[in-house]
Amino acid sequence: MEFSRSILILFFFLLFQGMIVASSAKSEFSFLRKFSFSNRRRTEENGGDGHDQNCKGCHDEQGSITVAYTDPSGAIRTFKMNFNELSSLNQTKETAGLGVTSNEQLGNRSELSLTNRSEAGDLIGFQDQNDKPIDPIQRKRELLRQKRRERRKMYLIHMSEENELNIQDAAINRAKNFVNKAQDRYSIWRIEYQNPMSTSVLKLMKDQIIMAKIYASIFFSKKELDLYQLLIMRIKESHDAIGDASSDNELHESALARAKAMGHALTSAKDKLHQSEEIERKIRAMLQLSEENINTAKKQNTFLVQHAAKTVPKPLHCLHLQLTNDYYNYKEGIFEEEKSKLEDASLYHYAVFSDNVLATSVVVNSTVMHATEPHKHVFHIVTDRLNFPAMKMWFMMHPPGHATINVQNIDEFKWLNSSYCSVLRQLESAQIKEYYFKFNHPSSLSAGHENLKYRNPKYLSMLNHLRFYMPEVYPKLDKILFLDDDVVVQRDLTPLFSVNMKGMVNGAVETCKESFHRFDTYLNFSHPKISKNFDPRACGWAFGMNLFDLKEWKKRNITGIYHYWQDLNEDRKLWKLGSLPPGLITFYSLTYPLDRNWHVLGLGYDPAVDPKVIERAAVVHYNGNYKPWLDLAIGKYKQYWSNHVKFDNPYIQHCFMND
Repeated sequence: MEFSRSILILFFFLLFQGMIVASSAKSEFSFLRKFSFSNRRRTEENGGDGHDQNCKGCHDEQGSITVAYTDPSGAIRTFKMNFNELSSLNQTKETAGLGVTSNEQLGNRSELSLTNRSEAGDLIGFQDQNDKPIDPIQRKRELLRQKRRERRKMYLIHMSEENELNIQDAAINRAKNFVNKAQDRYSIWRIEYQNPMSTSVLKLMKDQIIMAKIYASIFFSKKELDLYQLLIMRIKESHDAIGDASSDNELHESALARAKAMGHALTSAKDKLHQSEEIERKIRAMLQLSEENINTAKKQNTFLVQHAAKTVPKPLHCLHLQLTNDYYNYKEGIFEEEKSKLEDASLYHYAVFSDNVLATSVVVNSTVMHATEPHKHVFHIVTDRLNFPAMKMWFMMHPPGHATINVQNIDEFKWLNSSYCSVLRQLESAQIKEYYFKFNHPSSLSAGHENLKYRNPKYLSMLNHLRFYMPEVYPKLDKILFLDDDVVVQRDLTPLFSVNMKGMVNGAVETCKESFHRFDTYLNFSHPKISKNFDPRACGWAFGMNLFDLKEWKKRNITGIYHYWQDLNEDRKLWKLGSLPPGLITFYSLTYPLDRNWHVLGLGYDPAVDPKVIERAAVVHYNGNYKPWLDLAIGKYKQYWSNHVKFDNPYIQHCFMND
C-alpha cells in the first residue's frame, strides 16, 4: 500500500516538473521571438539591410537563428528556425517603396517558413504528430492569405502621418454625419416591422380547418366520436384565434399554439384513417360545394353592386325635391340665358347630358375654375322632364362665374321621335321591355346570367344616346366638347378646341392596352356583318371627353351611319346594349387619337390607377359603378370630385349634412 502511494507521488512530481519545463521552454521561445523582432525592427529603422551588425552571433546570413530548449526528459535540444517565422515584416519590406519582391522569392521564403514550422512543430507542439500532410491546394491558399496579410501590414507601417490623419478625419466626419433616427425607431423585433402583410400562419390555420372538417365528417359517419369531438374543438379554437384577421399580425396571440394543437389532432386523425379514396371523395364534394357558393356569391355581388349603382342616394333625391319645389315657387323670377352666346361659334361650347344636378355642377364648376377666360365658355346642359326644374333652379341660384349656362329639356326636342330615332323605337318595343322587366328572363339573377349590368336603366334613357345627334341639337355650332357627368376637369380645356383633327369627326383618347379594350371586346365578330367590316384588333376609345367637329359630322352623315347599324342590331346580335359599341362602329376610321393626358379613366372601378397619372390628367373620369357621389366610391379618388362640391351651400347642408 505504501509502495503504491510512493509511486503515485513520484508520478505527480514528474508530471509537474514536465509542465514547468514545457512552460519554461515556451517562455524562452517567446523571449527569443520578441528579442529577434525588436532587433530586426531597430535595424530597419536605422537604414540597415535587415541584419543587426551588433548581434553577429544571433543569426546567420540566411536569416536563421538557433533555438535551444530542454525537453521533458531533461535533455537539451536545438533547432534552427528561419527568421521570417519570427517576423514576417521583412518579406515584403520592398513593397513600401524600397523595391518589389518577386513572386518567386516570396514563394521560396514562404515554403521555407512552412518547412521550418513543420520541423519546429514536431518539437514544441505547433503541429500534432497525428495530423495529415497539408493539401497542396490548402497550402497554396495559405500562401496567398499570408501574402495579402503581409502587404497590408507593410502598407500600414509605412503609411505617412498625413495619410493616417486624413483617414482618421474621414472616419470622424462619417460618424458625425451619420443619422441614426431611423435606427432608433426601427427594430426587427417589433411586431409592426415583422412583415405586416405576411399571411403564412393565417393560411396554414385555414388549411388546417378545412382538413379537420373533412376528418371530422368521416369520423362522425364512422361513429368515432372521440376524435370527432377533438377535431370540432380544435376547429372552434382555430376560428376563435383567427377572428377577422387578414394577416398574421392580426391573429390572436394564442394562434401559434392553436395551430400546433391542431397539427397534433390532424396527425392523430391521419394515423387513424388510412382510406385515401374516402378522403378524396369528401374533398371533391367540399370543392364542388365551395364552387357553387362562390358562384352564388359572385352573382349576388354583381346584382347588389348594379342595384346600388342605379339607385339614387337619399341626399341627392332630397336635393332634387328641394330645388324642384323652389323652382315652381319662384318660377316667375327665373331669367332666360343670353341667346347670342348660345349660337356664337367663336366661343368654347360644352355639352353635358345628365339627370344628376350635383354631378353636373361639379363638371361645370371644375371646368370654369381652370378656364383662363371663363366668359368665353358656354355650357349646354340637357336633362329629362323630371329633373329639368331642379337643374334649372340650381344654375339660376348658383351661376358659375362669367360662364354661360343653357339648360334644356330633352322632351321638348320634337324632332326626336320613334319615326326618326332607331333606338327610341327599339326602346319602346315589347322585346326590350321584357328584357328589362321580366323576372324570368335569362338575364335575371335567378337564371344566373352574368350580363346584369346591361339591365341598368341608363340604357333606357335617351340622354345616353343623344350624343349621336349633335348637329340636330346644335345646328349652328362648328365644334363642341362633349363631357360626361362623372368627370372632373383639372386643367384649362381651351387648347383642345384648336387641335387639328386632320379631317376626323371625333377626337378621343384611346383605351387599348395590349389585348384589352379592342374592338373584339365590344363587338360580336362571329357575326359576318361585323367580321367583314371591322378589324378585331382595332383600338377602342372612350366616351366621356370627346371633341366633335360638327362640320365634318354633317359632311360624312354620321347620324345616318349610326341609324344604319342600330337598325341591324335590333335583335342585339351585333353588340349588347350601351352607347360605346355603336360609337366605335359609327366613328370607325373617323376618330383622331388625343394625348392620353387629356383624359384618364378608371376612377370608378380601378383602385390601382397611378396617382401621378391622375395629377397630370386634364380630365379624370369615374367610369364604372363606383361613382364619387355613392357610398361605393373608391375612397382615395373621392377627393378629386368633392373638392368642387360647395358644402356651405344651404341646399347641400340641408340634404347632406342632416342625412
